[in-house]
Amino acid sequence: MIRSPLQRLSLATALAFLIAGAAEATETTIAIDNFAFTPAVMAVKVGATLRFVNHDDIPHTVVLADGKTRSKALDTDDSFVYVFDKPGDFVYFCGLHPQMKGEIKVTP
Repeated sequence: MIRSPLQRLSLATALAFLIAGAAEATETTIAIDNFAFTPAVMAVKVGATLRFVNHDDIPHTVVLADGKTRSKALDTDDSFVYVFDKPGDFVYFCGLHPQMKGEIKVTP
């Protein structure tokens, strides 16, 4: 009988590969560049991880409008990671430059 490479792995190893692949697939990046969040509006599923990466030469922050979550000041190439664990529409902005705004639409 010919076995596929996945069949040759132990069950624990196979599960680790599958879990790692699923975790990687749920992380999405929002760029901070030229005083803007790109994309400005994004739709994701509950459990999605968003990574905000600052590409500007000056610091920015990420602040959820509910006031409960805020990043530290992000220097060039710094990032902030947040997991959206409940559905809803989440408006966010830069605490240092409030004209910079975005929205995450989280669905079940």
